[in-house]
Amino acid sequence: MGVVSALNRAARGSRQAEFATVVALGWARLWRARIRFDTEVELFVCENMRRGFARGGTCVGGAFLTGGVPSRALLQHESVHADQWARHGLSFVVRYLVEESRHRGSANRFEIEAGLHDGGYGG
Repeated sequence: MGVVSALNRAARGSRQAEFATVVALGWARLWRARIRFDTEVELFVCENMRRGFARGGTCVGGAFLTGGVPSRALLQHESVHADQWARHGLSFVVRYLVEESRHRGSANRFEIEAGLHDGGYGG
C-alpha cells in the first residue's frame, strides 16, 4: 500500500483529519518514533516516542503517538478517536478539551464512545 493510500485510510477521507495526521507524523519523526501503518485499525502507530504525547498516548488525526508498544485493544480504542477526528475535523481538539475540562477521564463522552476498557480506563 502506498503512503497516500494509507494517509487517506488513516484520515477516513477527511481533509482536516489528513492535515492533522501529516502534522502528527512530522511531530513523531522529531521525537524519533517508530512509525508503521496498522492495516487492521487503519492508523499510523508512532511508538517508542521519548516525549510529545499525553497520558499513555495521543491520537491526532489518524496517527497514534505513544511511548510504548500499544496493545490491540488500545489500538481499537484509538481507532475510534480517529473516527472522531474525521467526523469533527480540527474542531475535535477544542471539543475534546472542553469535554475533558467538564468530565475528566472516564467520564469524557469521547472516551466512553471509544471504549473505556480498551482505552485502559477499566470501565
